[in-house]
Order: sequence, then structure tokens, then C-alpha cells
Amino acid sequence: MANKSNCKIELKISEELLRKFLFVAEKEKRSPAAQFAFMVRNNVAYYEKTKGRIADADLKGIDVTEYRDNDEE
Repeated sequence: MANKSNCKIELKISEELLRKFLFVAEKEKRSPAAQFAFMVRNNVAYYEKTKGRIADADLKGIDVTEYRDNDEE
């Protein structure tokens, strides 16, 4: 993807799952943000491996405006 601007997303999970996530991040020596990004990249890679590459044309139709980090503008 050409656009490297940062975006934010709110995530609601149980406290137990959050604790487990933070435990894994610490064991993997990643910050929570880096662990989340790592997991998302792996999920997308798995999707593309099993279902085929996501076309750039398909991505252009997805509006990410509400997720953009306004602090970076």
C-alpha cells in the first residue's frame, strides 16, 4: 500500500482477553501496538494465501476516513 499514514481503530474486548494479549505481546517483546499490527499483517497474509490477493481496485473502494489519525494532519 502506498499510503503509510497511521490510522486508529477502537477495539472492545474482554479484560481476560486483553490480559492474554498483553502477556503475549510482552513475551514476544513487542509493544501492544506492534503486536496488534503484527497480528493484522499475518491475518491479511493468511487471507491472501488461502483466498487470493486482494486487488488494489477493491481497496480503493474502502473509506478509512473515520479511522485516520487526526494528530498527524
